[in-house]
Amino acid sequence: MLVVENIHAYYGQSHVIQNVSLTVEQGELVCLLGRNGAGKSTTLKSIMGLVPAREGKILFQGRDITAMPTYDISAQGLCLVPEHRGIFRLLTVEENLRLAENKKSQWSLKDIYRIFPRLHERRRNSGANLSGGEQQMLAIGRAMMNSPKLLILDEPVEGLAPVIVEEIVAQLKLIRTSGVAVLLVEQNLEVCMQLADRHYIIEGGRIVYENENAVFMADTSVKDKYLSVGAAD
Repeated sequence: MLVVENIHAYYGQSHVIQNVSLTVEQGELVCLLGRNGAGKSTTLKSIMGLVPAREGKILFQGRDITAMPTYDISAQGLCLVPEHRGIFRLLTVEENLRLAENKKSQWSLKDIYRIFPRLHERRRNSGANLSGGEQQMLAIGRAMMNSPKLLILDEPVEGLAPVIVEEIVAQLKLIRTSGVAVLLVEQNLEVCMQLADRHYIIEGGRIVYENENAVFMADTSVKDKYLSVGAAD
């Protein structure tokens, strides 16, 4: 479904992403892991055309999207939920959702309210009056309204209370069972191991590891080497 082949990306003269390759298949949930500054978010931005890849190729459903502008990439069915969530704080929950409404989407407003009951309860509240967890639910719900074929999530449970994390994990499982593929960047390893089919680890802008979830879960040496804060020195 998504094929990233040997891409390189830069911030100015800084070579941030170096020869990164990864794939996401139909209906699959793939985690991209790494320490802070490893290149996770930049990889997502390169896929979406926000930080264009200067070398390499990005294919989505067999179509080359490497040089497409972001709005055309989004129109292909890739939806990014950024780390800062990007909701409109002055608009109500329902207004935020209706802005993204796509008649082609399998997800209606009623569906979003069924999956995220908290959003229905707060549908007349402004984005500014939501908790962090509710804002994250709104950001995901808004992406679903836009008919995604691949949902890209950047740190969706960062800083959230454990009970809200559990709720969002359950909702992501439901979204995944609907057939929507997911590419997830997340620091919470427990969440990743609950959700993922496969994991990639990025270090210094390069992919250094890839494996299925069961193998990753059993490999403490890999987690210690590439993801432990203490091992970074």
